Amino acid sequence: MCSALNSIVSSLQRSGTLINSLIAALTIGGQQLFSSFTFGCPCQVGKNFYYGSAFLIIPALILLVAGYALRNQTWAISSEYCCKCTPPQRRIGVLERKLACLRFCSITGRALIAPLTWLAATLMTGTYYECAASEFASVDHYPVFDNINASKREEILAGFPCCKSAPSDMILVRDEVALLHRYQSQMLGWILIILAGVAALVSRCVVRCCSPLTSLQHCYWTNHLHNERELFEQAAEQHSRLLIMQRMKKLFGFIPGNEDVKNIRIPSCQDWKDISVPSLLCLGDDSQGHYNFLGDQEDEANEESRSGGIELKP
Repeated sequence: MCSALNSIVSSLQRSGTLINSLIAALTIGGQQLFSSFTFGCPCQVGKNFYYGSAFLIIPALILLVAGYALRNQTWAISSEYCCKCTPPQRRIGVLERKLACLRFCSITGRALIAPLTWLAATLMTGTYYECAASEFASVDHYPVFDNINASKREEILAGFPCCKSAPSDMILVRDEVALLHRYQSQMLGWILIILAGVAALVSRCVVRCCSPLTSLQHCYWTNHLHNERELFEQAAEQHSRLLIMQRMKKLFGFIPGNEDVKNIRIPSCQDWKDISVPSLLCLGDDSQGHYNFLGDQEDEANEESRSGGIELKP
């Protein structure tokens, strides 16, 4: 039972369903807390629309930007295909460009989950929409507003979201206007949910149809990217630790954590300067060799010369 549950959770994590559901749930919870503690309609003419629209749209834009910025794949694509620091000898083929477009579409789809969830949750609640649309409610068919001028009418309508004290003949109008705005907001929310679902389905079908890979190749390519990133991070961490330990031993005369310390040296000023230089970040220096991207083909002689350039001794 546990192994089956673990396999299901692993498959959901690999497909992104679990992460997407978690993002949507956190967005809904954050929206409820945000509206409960921070939102308060000003109920003033000329301010309700801007205040309600700001709370409806600006958090969604912030979540969209954060959705792009917090994904490592965004920076990987920008550095590999858009950055001018890319080595000039690296040629990007048509197939690789198509695969990059597929990765960008996947990033965009996941980045849109949080803002669309925010918009849908706020529209289904109706609080922000009711505040923004309060001044534009049509009340011409109510006889109680026949003898009220336009400025006074706008002032009365702007105060409806705050449930301020109103004459008895205005209470019914206020309740009906609130119900109308709630209906309009929820209908917009359902329309947004339907359009988002249809757009996700259509875009997924179009991406699969335009993809140069078959379904099995796409599955293999996705697993390859995941395994490449995971194994690279493990190898980079181990390589960095071994290299730093070697430099620390050269600088201080012993390895951290080693209880059998025999030789201790005092670092010189030149030692401090040498260890502070980020030598691994030097690019374009032929004496240090060229850094290549994962997946590039290289000659065996160059590979042997690079592998023999650094000897790590723990």
